[in-house]
Amino acid sequence: MSYYFCIVGTKDNPLFELEFGTSKQGGDGIARFPTEARQLNPFIVHASLDIVEEVQWLNSQMYLKRVDHFASSHVSCFLTPTSVKFMLLHLPHPPNTAPSTVSASQNPNVFPPYGPYTTTTPPSSLLRASASSSSGNTAAIPNNPTSPQTEEALRLFFTEVYEAWVKAVMNPFQNINKTLGSPVFKARVVTAGRKFL
Repeated sequence: MSYYFCIVGTKDNPLFELEFGTSKQGGDGIARFPTEARQLNPFIVHASLDIVEEVQWLNSQMYLKRVDHFASSHVSCFLTPTSVKFMLLHLPHPPNTAPSTVSASQNPNVFPPYGPYTTTTPPSSLLRASASSSSGNTAAIPNNPTSPQTEEALRLFFTEVYEAWVKAVMNPFQNINKTLGSPVFKARVVTAGRKFL
């Protein structure tokens, strides 16, 4: 999967943005968004803020799970007690593959030009690998963004990023609605992405 992670401040301003790819199942950690999708990612995430503001009053949890989708992209959200939102747009596609050459005119219902994700059962070796992992992070994240394994991996990712964010915001020179430019924070987000996604 390809991921676009964004932290949105209390004034709906972007504080941090990062694109990365999956590191599981032989992934190389590089985001594989097509050019059109890369330009639309911030708009898709910010369009989901209206849904987040509705869902936040119905749910007492910080992790709001998958709140929105656009074509084959899905948006998950983690809400901090200070109303700062961690938004993650994830686009499912087979790992280590470039986008297919299917044009929008050939298949107008799919944007970005990836085929739909599969819900087939993974090979038994992957099932054994995920069942044998006792540390909480899954060895094989399915390509289905609505699966329980993916939801758990996203929750663990958000929790680790939240801990790093709290440490970064505790800096007396950091304002809560100021852009996070810390290379240490960016490295921790990348590490959490490699570890869980």
